[in-house]
Order: sequence, then C-alpha cells, then structure tokens
Amino acid sequence: MFFHFTDKFPQLIPYLDKYRAFLKRMEISAKTVLLEEGSVSQNYIYVEKGCVRAFFNNNGEAKTVQFFFENEGLTSFESFTNNSPSLLTIEAIEPSVVHLLPKKYVNQLVKDLIKEPEFAQLILQVSAGRQMHYMNEFFSFIRDTPEERYQNLLNNRPHIIQRVPQHYIASYLGVTTVHLSRIKSKIAKGKAHF
Repeated sequence: MFFHFTDKFPQLIPYLDKYRAFLKRMEISAKTVLLEEGSVSQNYIYVEKGCVRAFFNNNGEAKTVQFFFENEGLTSFESFTNNSPSLLTIEAIEPSVVHLLPKKYVNQLVKDLIKEPEFAQLILQVSAGRQMHYMNEFFSFIRDTPEERYQNLLNNRPHIIQRVPQHYIASYLGVTTVHLSRIKSKIAKGKAHF
C-alpha cells in the first residue's frame, strides 16, 4: 500500500519488508480486469509496470475516471474499506506488472504502522493529495471546456496523452473520439480558443 512512499518515509521500509512476502506479483495483458464493478475489493493494487484505468458503466458506456501508472497504488477505496460493492472496474490498458496485497495484510500493516509517529502525517498527506486531485477533476468538468481539459492534460500530464489509447482519453474527458480528434486538430493548428 505504501511501497511507493519509502523515498519520502524510509522509516516505513522495515514495516513494508515484513509484508512483501504476501504480495502477489502478476504479469497481465491489456484488458485484464483486476476488480469488477459490483464486486467487493479484496486487494490493494500496486503498479510496478504498465497502466491501469478505473471506470464505471453508465447505461452500457464505460466512463473512465482515472489512470494509474508505474509506482502508483490504488483500490476501490469505499469498497475496500466498507466491504461494499465497488462503484468502479479496474482494468489494465497495456501489458502490466502489478502486485496485489490482500486486505487482511493491508489491515495488519496499518496496525503496525500506527506505531510509527510520522504515519499519521503520511496518511494526511496522501489523503489530502487524493482529495485535491478529485476536487480539481470535479471542478474542471464544471468549469472547463473539453478543449481546456485536453490542454490541461497536454500541459500537466503528457504521459497520459503519450501512452493511453485515444478512446480512453475521450471517455476520460467526457467527449466522443470524433470530438477528441477535432480538439487535437484544432490544437495542432494553433486555432484552439481558450
């Protein structure tokens, strides 16, 4: 769960090392589903290599809400925490290497980490970061045009543009692939109006 924070918090390493043996390493192909919408999340997922997306079904249409890349971790948090059906499907969109840590070991790890004085600070930082990300996404959908959202991706998260197939980017931006093509063409010609 916190394997990608050891550079900032090296004091976590002894705790994390204790649970490495329980990580299940999987080499998976694109389109591999790691969690199905409606199922209860039983694992925390750490991405060693590749890219996965989180999406939900909206009247038969998949709506992408987030992408995760190397050294990022994820789960359907409300499902994982509350044993409730997941609102999201988590799926690889390119060949990937992921590690799954079952919920019982995550819970044990958290109990161990509570002993660490700076753990509360880490949890607050991670939670605040995630909260800010989702708030920015929410505000962007209300405030910005699709062209502005695409330009934001180009400026701030170009790796998504470079690695993610266009139909997933269109879904993420809330537009059709045809509309996305028009946006890209406009920006390429320098005629986009923001």
